Amino acid sequence: MNDNKDKGLFGVGAGSADPVALFADWLARAEKTEPDDANACALASADTQGMPNVRMVLLKAYDADGFVFYTNYESAKGQELLANPQAAMVFHWKSQQRQVRLRGPVEQVSAHEADAYYDSRARDSRIGAWASKQSRPLESRFALEKQVAKYAAKYAVGKIPRPAYWSGFRIRPVEIEFWRNGAFRLHDRLVFRRAAPEEAWSTTRLYP
Repeated sequence: MNDNKDKGLFGVGAGSADPVALFADWLARAEKTEPDDANACALASADTQGMPNVRMVLLKAYDADGFVFYTNYESAKGQELLANPQAAMVFHWKSQQRQVRLRGPVEQVSAHEADAYYDSRARDSRIGAWASKQSRPLESRFALEKQVAKYAAKYAVGKIPRPAYWSGFRIRPVEIEFWRNGAFRLHDRLVFRRAAPEEAWSTTRLYP
């Protein structure tokens, strides 16, 4: 395949080794055209029996070290990722007819990172982190509202501390695939792979 044509398709040459820069370009394009939450993605994890789970989350940071999202560690996904620290993500931008898939091992973010992001959240969202026993049975909506009122009163003034059970995870991908829609289902696919998060990337074109 002609390298100039490749650059037109993906914004990088066939020998490029920087999928994070390509992701940044694609996300920036999506932010201009997606009606809501261009940073929304499907997160897949698995329980200790190997049964998969998938749900939508919001990507909150990314760089060469990995892709970060936040959650309650006592939630279903939190418990699954603590017990089985590997995951996959999919970003699908319908307005752009593009998709990015990635997967790899998962690590917990530092307390400093978690504190910084938690402090940046809206006050009501910080209260919600205290009030919600995420993924566990809820007897009624009123019970949740009571918990919200309880913690709103408790933290009516001053700083709202981050709950110890609320923090973030970082996926350190060993594979990132970029997909762009093509006519007659002849899509364009470019995959970056590496043996471990510390190693260099290689690139491969895939048949649609």
